[in-house]
Amino acid sequence: MSNLYVNDKSYEFEKGKNLLEIIQMNHLGMESPCGGKGICGKCKIKILNGDINNPTNEELKFLTNEEIDNNIRLSCLVYPKGDISIDFLDNDKKNHKILTDGYMPEFNKSPFLSKKVYKINKPTLEKNLSYEDILINTIEGKLKDKYTILKYLPDIFEKDEFTAVYLDSELIGIENDDTSDKLYSLAIDIGTTTVVASLIDINSGYEVSCESEINPQKEYGLDVLSRINFAKTKQNGLDILHKIIINCINKLIENLCQKNNINKENIYEVAVAANTTMMHILLGISPSSIGKSPYSPVFVSSKNISSSSLGIDISTFGRVYLLPGVSSYIGADIVAGVCVCDLHKADKNILFIDIGTNGEIVLSKKGELTSCSCAAGPALEGMNISCGMRAGEGAIENIKIGDTIQTKAIEDKDPIGICGSGIVDAISELARLKLIGKTGRINKKSSVECDENLKHLSECIVDEDKKRKFVLIKEPKEISITQEDIRQVQLAKGAILSGFYTLVNEMNIEINDLDEVIIAGQFGKHLSVESLVGVGIIPKELKEKVRYIGNSSKTGAVMTLLSKDIRNSMENIAKDINYFELSTKEGYERLFTDCLKF
Repeated sequence: MSNLYVNDKSYEFEKGKNLLEIIQMNHLGMESPCGGKGICGKCKIKILNGDINNPTNEELKFLTNEEIDNNIRLSCLVYPKGDISIDFLDNDKKNHKILTDGYMPEFNKSPFLSKKVYKINKPTLEKNLSYEDILINTIEGKLKDKYTILKYLPDIFEKDEFTAVYLDSELIGIENDDTSDKLYSLAIDIGTTTVVASLIDINSGYEVSCESEINPQKEYGLDVLSRINFAKTKQNGLDILHKIIINCINKLIENLCQKNNINKENIYEVAVAANTTMMHILLGISPSSIGKSPYSPVFVSSKNISSSSLGIDISTFGRVYLLPGVSSYIGADIVAGVCVCDLHKADKNILFIDIGTNGEIVLSKKGELTSCSCAAGPALEGMNISCGMRAGEGAIENIKIGDTIQTKAIEDKDPIGICGSGIVDAISELARLKLIGKTGRINKKSSVECDENLKHLSECIVDEDKKRKFVLIKEPKEISITQEDIRQVQLAKGAILSGFYTLVNEMNIEINDLDEVIIAGQFGKHLSVESLVGVGIIPKELKEKVRYIGNSSKTGAVMTLLSKDIRNSMENIAKDINYFELSTKEGYERLFTDCLKF
């Protein structure tokens, strides 16, 4: 056995594993956007001491000469030959800008969860009934397989009254005394990138507080396919992904309880909205079938299970409700969005899209619902981009190019990278000024020098190692848009735009027949309509028809906690949404190629 040394701590490992595997095995927080395939260049680490292999050709594509001289390496391509000491670089530890709010429609509140207080008729010598029989007579119902409830009866009968906790008409627990004023639930949105939890006071019908975290599974891949691959190919991969998301949820619960002085024992139900892969991992069920043709999931129906079976730290008799999904790539998060927007009741033609690592699109043709999903990839969230980062402090989020290049970084910090909205802004500006052609190729410096209106920007175009880039900021840290960055965004926009056109064609309408475009999700909220249209993600005909609704996944989860009608409606919506695979449509490949153009 050999040892990995980090910050005066040591971790044992077996020779033969790469450094990234060793770091992840010990949960040290190294992110791997490509899942350790050596194709993203993001898992950089500083080698302080140790015998390792020489830089590979793959590494040399991502490392500068200066980085190599400073012992910077890609951890996924480094194989320690013995003890090794490392230091982490600035590994995306900034405070992230996570979308927690969303449009909340009006709806009738009739929560599933309720409490009722009862007086205890204690046994006497004349009427000496069992505690169980007295309880059944008191609540006027039956106890089915309620062994856990029976365990509480000795303590309950020491008091004069007790509180029964119901989920709809089902008795799920009993508590000493009158606790009717303490009745809480939790709504959770598990995204591929972020996790958001909202504490709901069922008595008042309102959200008390909200907490969020970056999804810790990001260390093992930024998109669902990377995580499916990790779960399938790595030893205990599924168990690792399952445990860290449960730990993340419990951390959010703890934060919410401490922040609001609430006992976690008074949280009785959790409603979860998530994509299908996240749902499988949450339950510890292999998502491998989602990643291969014909892309069939193990389940998409809603689930109602005990919180203790999952290890979610709420009331001893708490329950977890998983919202229903449609298919492998149209999950419960999208069903929630459809419900929030009332697309199933619409009398107009409305296009709904949740833009993230996976672009899910639903078209409502006057209430008739059809959907598809397109692999947008992580570029739109700042990943797989040379200077990309998530939307955290110091990330450039807005860019305007005129006589000068104007940038705005989150929290007005010094720019250290560029997030998804900044990438789209930049490429939209480059396209507007025709600094890139229809194919996305950056124009030569010599041709820009000949243009009187653009020649002041010619110095920003740099050819280096037979690769071209456009430099936004030179100092103190260079931030640029490379040709490969543009290609990544092209692939994302081609996937989304081709999805739009295929959906409207499938429903026998034209783009101009759409009355509204609703954009949901983390990424969409931070983008201007001008940039979306400028880069070609949204057709220009729809520019005046766009509406943002924020985190509709979380909102939908909240609504299922507060309304029986909404929960039942969501079950029906999931069954009513038709789904098709884009790749099965005739002429799709040609359409996708056409949609790559600016």
